Amino acid sequence: MNKIYDFDQVIDRRSTNSIKVDSLQDVFGRADLIPLWVADMDFLSPPEITEAMKIRVEHGVFGYVKTDEAYYSSIINWLKNKHEWAVDKKELSFIPGVVKGIAFAIDEFTNTDDKVIIQPPVYPPFKGTTKGLNRAVINNPLIFENGQYRMDFDNLREIAKLDCKILILCNPHNPGGRVWTKEELKELAEICYDNEILVISDEIHSDLALPGFKHTPFATVSEKAAQNCITLMAPSKTFNIAGIVSSFAVIENVEIRKRYFNYLDARQLGEGTIFGYLAAQYAYEYGEEWLNQAIAYIDNNVKFVDRYFKQNIPQIKAIIPEASFLIWLDCRDLNLAQPELESLFVEKAGLALNSGTFFGKEGKGFMRLNVGCPQSTLKKAMDNLKKAVVL
Repeated sequence: MNKIYDFDQVIDRRSTNSIKVDSLQDVFGRADLIPLWVADMDFLSPPEITEAMKIRVEHGVFGYVKTDEAYYSSIINWLKNKHEWAVDKKELSFIPGVVKGIAFAIDEFTNTDDKVIIQPPVYPPFKGTTKGLNRAVINNPLIFENGQYRMDFDNLREIAKLDCKILILCNPHNPGGRVWTKEELKELAEICYDNEILVISDEIHSDLALPGFKHTPFATVSEKAAQNCITLMAPSKTFNIAGIVSSFAVIENVEIRKRYFNYLDARQLGEGTIFGYLAAQYAYEYGEEWLNQAIAYIDNNVKFVDRYFKQNIPQIKAIIPEASFLIWLDCRDLNLAQPELESLFVEKAGLALNSGTFFGKEGKGFMRLNVGCPQSTLKKAMDNLKKAVVL
């Protein structure tokens, strides 16, 4: 019999240096908000990970550590079984975070003032990291149509001619929640390959495709994709272990891999920690049943929110995600300027969400809601919002 995991349990995260909870006062000016912003979950991580770490802690010696075959095998087997992607050990490297991995790629494969394409509204570090490295950001905004986003391939073909060097892909997309189809990814691969634009594919939400959807690794859609991309992944979002550094890169192309891995090695960036290796291995070896139950719980939360808005706050529409625990909320029918919209959530409803414009100007009129929490928390938040909107 499969073990039953309790996602209804409310965990007090205060005074644990949690950004999501302990930074509320600094970011929002209030510490009493219901935190539904930072993209980690309020669930206990799989106990198998915790137990493995306890055993390692009890050993009591924490000297220099090397990787072993079990670490690599856990990733290789996970990618094969979960995503039907055959990866070789030599194509893998630890990296100290997905955003850092993006920065390394920009640093190595572009020069100052080179152009990097992003597709807003999108995860803010795509823009921030690029600009911080003194590269030019070229926007290829997504098209919002019939309640969902799609890529603007016509515009991409035009801006691809501007001597762009890199495109950062969010796959699945954050905040829109799209699980890009094989056809969409293949068309993107064609455009980028033909214009010599390297694709950096952030696939940190890849394991969290919701029922009815299946993630497709960008590198698997065509040979052009496989030979022109760096894929960045991690068990962090999947198993709620973002505080444990456990990300990795996958690169099939020999020349790209040599340059990127040499960059890591020269800076001593390709070596992980005792707990990073251990957590990743045990997550991938023993976390599948926990993940299946977590996805089912998240899916139920998504449906709860959608139903609640339709029945109680029709001015707000939930853009149903195809992956992850983040819901993009279309609040434009409230007819509020963005500062007023933010105030509605914070001051009137007592909720901490991410403002849509945090993801680019294309997010005006939107808010991002994290539903990776017990449904009792979510219900209280929705009731608060209903009262605030009615007032």
